[in-house]
Amino acid sequence: MSHGEGLRQSQEAVIGKTQKTNSIQQIRYACSIAALHSACAIPRVIPITHCGPGCADKQFMNVAFYNGFQGGGYGGGAVVPSTNATEKEVVFGGMERLRELIAASLEVLEADLFVVLTGCISDLVGDDVGSVVKEFQLRGVPIVYAETGGFKGNNFTGHELVTRAIIDQFVGDDEGPRDSGVVNVWSLLPFHNTFWRGDLAEMKRILEGVGLQVNILFGHESRGVAEWKGIPRAQFNLVLSPWLGLETAEHLQEKYGQPYLHVPVIPIGAKQTSAFLRQVVEFAGLDREKAEQFIQKEENTYYRYLEDFSDFYAEYWWGLPAQFAVIGDSAYNLALTKFLVNQLGVIPGKLIITENPPERFREGIREQFRTIADDVSVEVEFEEDSWRIHQLIRQTYFGHKPPIIFGTTWERDLVKELKGAIVEVGFPASYEVVLSRSYVGYRGALTLLEKIYTTTVSASA
Repeated sequence: MSHGEGLRQSQEAVIGKTQKTNSIQQIRYACSIAALHSACAIPRVIPITHCGPGCADKQFMNVAFYNGFQGGGYGGGAVVPSTNATEKEVVFGGMERLRELIAASLEVLEADLFVVLTGCISDLVGDDVGSVVKEFQLRGVPIVYAETGGFKGNNFTGHELVTRAIIDQFVGDDEGPRDSGVVNVWSLLPFHNTFWRGDLAEMKRILEGVGLQVNILFGHESRGVAEWKGIPRAQFNLVLSPWLGLETAEHLQEKYGQPYLHVPVIPIGAKQTSAFLRQVVEFAGLDREKAEQFIQKEENTYYRYLEDFSDFYAEYWWGLPAQFAVIGDSAYNLALTKFLVNQLGVIPGKLIITENPPERFREGIREQFRTIADDVSVEVEFEEDSWRIHQLIRQTYFGHKPPIIFGTTWERDLVKELKGAIVEVGFPASYEVVLSRSYVGYRGALTLLEKIYTTTVSASA
């Protein structure tokens, strides 16, 4: 038996074992309790975790640290209180331990809202976390809870659970009048998306530019719980993602009778962003003339920068990648593919979605890729295991030029093997330091172009 044949059989054995055990190599999401980042992404909100020792710290190190080195902010990182449940809590229950932790947290921490999240231990032993939290709610403490044990799903699932908990337990009922021109934005997953802070800031900027008042809800541009309290009075909800936030918008429609607009593709670049803004203006009934003035101003600035860029592109086009692959969550995967195909003319080689979106949304996501351009239709694959993902990339024919891969830190060795270039665009991104960088909208697209072609030129040096 040759070495190659032996290696192939060994790999097949590994695959068979993986199928039997459902193990996943080099995971690209976290467990449900990692939605503690959705809580601390709201200014002056602090999560409290009722889970085993190390769970909260691992979520921070994975999702917020080795993912753009984003930091923990006011309520994340080392600030997060945890019961650090042990065998005692497994045998006798952890409700008293949680009660003590909440009381101690109130003494030493200042927050506009506390969000209690549960882990696997408390959910499995059946701790009645709701009753403990209720005790504090009756005393006027701003606190809610969400059951986010790991078996509930990943951090995308946990995000929806946390947002719904805040809406139902903190925002509550509201029959007040609607404020015309106000929108609630539901889009990227905080912290998991490496560039969420800058992206949400750009989304707010361009929506305000066409005449809306924006509740961006997460990040430094949010007014914190004041925005959340104002959710019921918004004119409508905007879901700007392939699927994340749709369940929240559906719940708000049922709870408050609010309509919502679903735009699956996050816009990157002038063409896509202008079309997006016009769609929002039409839905919201805004002043079209005022909106067009903003759009034209943004487009003029954008294309002036592209005119400068054209000298480089015309000179070095022969050395630039002709094909690309995107490995990441559906939101960025779809947005990047739309931009690269429609505005740069690069050919899609392989597109792999990694966050395990719910089955009911998958056909809609596939259809978006099938209509990526008037004359381009691509099939997308859903895969979570990095070994399988890398095999799919190795089996892809990228033509006579090395490809550019939009992926994560997990792809760095693979890209060296392919002699290509890599742009880290998702979790984990351990070779990027991210403060306020954005890749969406008008301004973000220019930053993305800088990143793509600086990476390409550097890789060929």
